Amino acid sequence: MLKKESKVKRMNRKPEPKWAFKMMSLIHDNPLRRNFTDPYKTLKAAGLKPGQKVLEIGCGPGFFTIPAAKIVGEKGTVYALDIHPLAMESVQEKIRKEGIKNVKTILADASQTHLPDQSMDLAFLFGIVHSINEILEAVMAELYRVLKPGGILSIKTHASEKKLAELIERKGFIYSENREGIFLFKKRV
Repeated sequence: MLKKESKVKRMNRKPEPKWAFKMMSLIHDNPLRRNFTDPYKTLKAAGLKPGQKVLEIGCGPGFFTIPAAKIVGEKGTVYALDIHPLAMESVQEKIRKEGIKNVKTILADASQTHLPDQSMDLAFLFGIVHSINEILEAVMAELYRVLKPGGILSIKTHASEKKLAELIERKGFIYSENREGIFLFKKRV
């Protein structure tokens, strides 16, 4: 059994400038991107299944959000979290246009989701680990808190597999496998 950490470093990070978010959106929303990254294939490799409650850390403009909502279906829920207000606006507009009802947006720092303890089946972070590096330990502590026992943490990053696995295992997760470039961890029970 893991001891609860008495003090976890929490930071109130500021979002990237608006221009940086708009540049990222141009890349994410470019229809050609789907030729290089199939969001459905990536999300299935990450472990998403119908009926799950899923937390998307760093949803950005929503490249993975709508496909995630479709995979988990009407009985599932996607919590799309980002620190940037423009990300929330973008995702909310996309879910409105698509008529999606199972996405809830959260404007917050990833180290402070405000979600209930042990409420998520799966959490995923794709490509943002480098941008939250200074608070990665606080984010991992938060994900440990919100994931159900045996819950899955899926990470897609260019970070060193060994270094990443060591850090995340110190936070109460067990490395499971690398599936198509996605590192999967299970919350230690």
